[in-house]
This record gives sequence, structure tokens and C-alpha cells, in this order.
Amino acid sequence: MGSILGTGLVRDKVGDILVLGERGAQAIVAPELVDFLTLHLSQVRSVPVKAQPVEWDELKVRPPQTKELTTVEASMRLDAVASAGFGMSRSKMVDLIDAGDVRVNWKTITQASHPLTTGDLVAIRGKGRLAIGDVAITKKDRYRVNLTRYL
Repeated sequence: MGSILGTGLVRDKVGDILVLGERGAQAIVAPELVDFLTLHLSQVRSVPVKAQPVEWDELKVRPPQTKELTTVEASMRLDAVASAGFGMSRSKMVDLIDAGDVRVNWKTITQASHPLTTGDLVAIRGKGRLAIGDVAITKKDRYRVNLTRYL
């Protein structure tokens, strides 16, 4: 990233960088910058590099690692479900929510009591994402929630 920004580009025009180990890396940039980078990116630290355009279908994107979880909660409150999905205490989750580090469907939520529904996506800065799957009511009127944690 530093070498790309060192060419004079602004961060807003540079997306993800997919590291391919010893075989190089692939950077996603705005289309109008492809020719510029091909000409001006020639070195990363002290290693000479050659930049070349790659089509979308040639990107080497690995599928995300996921973990399937099931939890039973008394309510569908954000703090309850997310704390179970991320494996942390409810009070720690409330602190993250209050700090503005938690998003539901890409919107920052600052209320721990925010209700979640099937299909919601919960993201915590620096911790990953959690997708809310099927929700069923148990015999004791609790919520059995299937969760997918993106690591």
C-alpha cells in the first residue's frame, strides 16, 4: 500500500490488496489508474516489481473462512446475539456498541437494545462480521438463532 501511495495516488482510489505470498500481489484500483500504475509502480521497498492489468475473472480471491454457530437467547437484542456470535461478554459488547464500533447492515448502531432479524449483518471494527440466519422459537419462548461468523 505504501508503494502505491508513494506514486502520488490518494487512498480513496485504491481498494483491497490481495497478497499472493511469494508470487506477488493484486491491487484493486479505480479503472482510470491502471495505466498510471503500470508505468509508475516499479519498486516495493527494495524489490523491483512489474505492474500489469488483470481482468476481474483472473483475480485470485479466496472464499471467506466461516464458522457456523447456534445460540439460544432470551431476546433478539444486538448485545445478546452479537456477544454470543463473537464469543465475548455482553458488557464488553455494550462497550463496543457505545463506542460506535458496531454496524448493523452497514449502519453504525449505538443502542444495545437494537433488534436483529434474519438476514442482518453485524460487523465489529477489527473483529469481523456475523450474519444472522434462521430464527426459531423454542418451547420456552426463547430464540434459537443460527449464525455465520466470517473470520
